[in-house]
Amino acid sequence: MFRLAVADLDSPSYFVATAAAELGFFKQEGLEVELEHAFGAKDGPERLRDGTLHFFAGPAYAATRAFPGWKGAKLLCALSQYAYWCLAVRADLDIKRGDLAGLKGLRISSSTAFPIIALRHMLAAAGIDLTRDEVRIVASPSTNPKRHLRGRDGINALAQGIADGYWGNAMRVALGESLGVAKLHLDLRRGDGPPGARWYNFAALTTTDRLIKERPEIAAGAVRAIVRAQQALKADPSLATQIGNRLFPPDEAALIAGLIARDAPFYDANISAEAVAGLNKFGLANGLTAEPIPYDRLVASQFRDLWTG
Repeated sequence: MFRLAVADLDSPSYFVATAAAELGFFKQEGLEVELEHAFGAKDGPERLRDGTLHFFAGPAYAATRAFPGWKGAKLLCALSQYAYWCLAVRADLDIKRGDLAGLKGLRISSSTAFPIIALRHMLAAAGIDLTRDEVRIVASPSTNPKRHLRGRDGINALAQGIADGYWGNAMRVALGESLGVAKLHLDLRRGDGPPGARWYNFAALTTTDRLIKERPEIAAGAVRAIVRAQQALKADPSLATQIGNRLFPPDEAALIAGLIARDAPFYDANISAEAVAGLNKFGLANGLTAEPIPYDRLVASQFRDLWTG
């Protein structure tokens, strides 16, 4: 039995990995994969390192937290393309979408697991100094921190009056919009933010060098399962609803198919040289790596022929 953890089960960008398990695509490849119903961002990379986890679906740079210099881990394939973070602000704020200067003076809620790194980087790239421009980053409050689904964290921050906006995945923004309390301000994937922001990161499936070396057929089967899931969701986004009904609260289950349909054009397993260059630039700027990592040391490129299905 192989174990899979997903950073956020309800993130549309990671959802391909969830679907690969829940719709039986791993099993079709002859793999017994157990999807953990847990907040994988908490300790997924560390468990990969320790051998209690075999696959981690999450930010492409996540392995740097447990594998310094990318030694011992590799990206098998992309789950979706481009940086997928969004910034929502209070629905009543009179600022135009995409206006970076409009963030001055705001309090922004963010998870401290992975996304806060990109939020700080994005603000700095936009020329915003946290002290000078009176921008405060506050931790996302969870009504139940042990829950594996945290889609309402940003909404909670607005409701509690501790933030004017929140940074997170598209599900969190969609929930805020559906309740009428938030509106989309930045969507990095679609060109918002400072120049080059869409290249900060992408969603990827990560495993260890050890698994690739000792069980290459397992690694290859995992890639094929992801590609099958990408193709299935593109063809029929409503497949996501049946998964959502099993795993998500009703409000998230009602939204997931629409989010999948919107993001389907980005479901591509390819990891381009440009994506790796962007990841290296982001990693160097944020102290995640000490030097640029060569493509073939970061990516399990021997499986690239499988990326197109």
